Amino acid sequence: MGIATCLLPSRTRWYLVITALEDTAAVSREVVQMNRSKQLPDNELLTEGARIAFVGRLAAMSHKDAAIVIARHGARCVPQSDARIDLIVVGEVGVPLGEPWGKATAALLSTELVDAVSQGAIKLVAESDFWQQLGVVEHTVGSAESRLFTAGMLADVLNLPVAVIRRWQRRGLIRPVKEVRRLAYFDFQDVAAARQLAALVGQGVSPARIERQLSALAKFVPGVNRPLAQLAVLVEGRNLLLRSGEGLVDAAGQRRFDFESTESAAFSSISLPRSGPTTEEVEAPEFGPSNAMAQQLAAEAERLEEEGELTMAAESYRAALAAGGPSAEINFALAELLYRQGDVAAARERYYATLELDEDYVEARANLGCVLLEQHEPELAVAAFEGALASHPEYPDAHYHLARTLDALGHDADAEAHWREFLLQAPASPWAEEARSRLDEQERMAK
Repeated sequence: MGIATCLLPSRTRWYLVITALEDTAAVSREVVQMNRSKQLPDNELLTEGARIAFVGRLAAMSHKDAAIVIARHGARCVPQSDARIDLIVVGEVGVPLGEPWGKATAALLSTELVDAVSQGAIKLVAESDFWQQLGVVEHTVGSAESRLFTAGMLADVLNLPVAVIRRWQRRGLIRPVKEVRRLAYFDFQDVAAARQLAALVGQGVSPARIERQLSALAKFVPGVNRPLAQLAVLVEGRNLLLRSGEGLVDAAGQRRFDFESTESAAFSSISLPRSGPTTEEVEAPEFGPSNAMAQQLAAEAERLEEEGELTMAAESYRAALAAGGPSAEINFALAELLYRQGDVAAARERYYATLELDEDYVEARANLGCVLLEQHEPELAVAAFEGALASHPEYPDAHYHLARTLDALGHDADAEAHWREFLLQAPASPWAEEARSRLDEQERMAK
């Protein structure tokens, strides 16, 4: 994901720096060359005994887990204060992703380290580039590509209900780079974008307001299809502002002077919007039925759900089904809502109804498996997870849940195969450490 969250208190403003969108003509050739020189060849990251310092907050995992990962490659995690550092990895929650040489990074480093990096004595690399070159964030889903997250993984990373992630997706605030049988996959940018959304909502800015203002700001930069991930946006009070050149622009198009735009010369960065998704996208049908009244009722249900009126939201979803007829999407949304209300039996029936309308709705099949587990029917749950994998063999969540279920049933050999496949598909997921621990435990027991 090529963006990052940076909350910087400045006078009365909280800056949310998404990515740099500044005039590239102001960046000197010397700085461009310096930045390019810091790109590491693949084999250099695997040097035995390399001393690596992680700075800032990592987007992919905790510092403790990062230390474990690099130790497996023969490297060592050291603090900033260490007398000998070979490489600094800049966490991507806090600086512009992919361009870790700006003032946000300088604020994370001591003066001595800033000088060492500027002089080329210590190499500096963005977190996503580091994990990618190390081979940790790459897996195959149809073709080799960057690490992707399902909605379930993204919700777990951010400690949010998965319904919130789906609601942001429907609003267009985060956009999957790929969809397979209605299952959305999000990239590294979307994780940071979702962190930004959580921060904005936490400051009292409603998702609807964010959506309206981002849409307005995107008009000032043609060709942007993922505004939260592609634009340099900050928030002032309840308003979003776009950083453009050396000034700021609000949603109404009014320019404001940016007092915080001065960059450190040694840590300037190139600033272009990220291009849209490069992976092939599989179009999914729009949310809800085609009937206008049913669409209005479904939209009202979403609004009520967002406001926490779950009972009324469920009734609106039922009314949408009555007005528009059978809909896999509405049944799935209702199933999720009923589950949130604690009505597991009703959620189970709605998941079944979803699959009757679309047997390849893999997320509904996997969720049904989880509900069946809660109802103490593990054999039926195994069948549900296997059904999801029959439709989408690379679905990491299904491998994860199936592995856990088979473990509980004592089918260790079968569970091991799914633990390994899960790690192949999602090596840096929030559940990966559990998978590695389980495989290590099985290996110890086999000796």
